[in-house]
This record gives sequence, C-alpha cells and structure tokens, in this order.
Amino acid sequence: MDDTYTLVEDLTGLVETIQPESIVSRTFYKDSHMKAILFGFDAGQELSEHTSSQAAVIQIVQGEANITLGEDQHELKAGAWLHMPPRLKHSVYAKTPLIMLLLMFGAE
Repeated sequence: MDDTYTLVEDLTGLVETIQPESIVSRTFYKDSHMKAILFGFDAGQELSEHTSSQAAVIQIVQGEANITLGEDQHELKAGAWLHMPPRLKHSVYAKTPLIMLLLMFGAE
C-alpha cells in the first residue's frame, strides 16, 4: 500500500495577489493520471472558447463566473462544480475576482 499523499490546506493561498486585468495560474499537482491547476482571474478577464483533449473538472472556489459549455451558459458562484468530457467547447468569464480549480484527467 502506498501511503504517499498530497494535502493543500488553503487553495486560495496558492495564487499570488491577482493583478488588475490579469489571469494567474499555478499547477500545484501533477502525476500520470491528473493535473491540478488553480486559476485566479481579475473581474472582467476571460478564457475564450476552446476545447481540451482531456476530461476535466472545474470547481469555483471563490467569486462568480459565466461559464459556457457547448451552447449552454451558466452563472456560477463559489461551491459550483462541473465535469466536462473531452472536446467540449467551453469558456470562462470572471464576473468578480475569481479563484477556480481545474482538474485535468489523463495528464502526462
């Protein structure tokens, strides 16, 4: 049995102060199965529509966002969680300062 584990007690502490009109990201975990990235967005910043070859999970940690998944638009706030299959078109727009956790599966 492998007793190795990773614990992050404060996700929000992983991103530096978010500068005006910017997006910051920090990859804080990666193995052959998953990659964990924490994003910090200033209000009004966005990741334009794109796709990924990997399944992914987004969790809103802090703030509010408009997230488009395919043709559907969602207004999400802290506590929201979503799973995306590979190749789903999606975008993220920060309505307020935003901290978002992205988990990508099958990461190398």
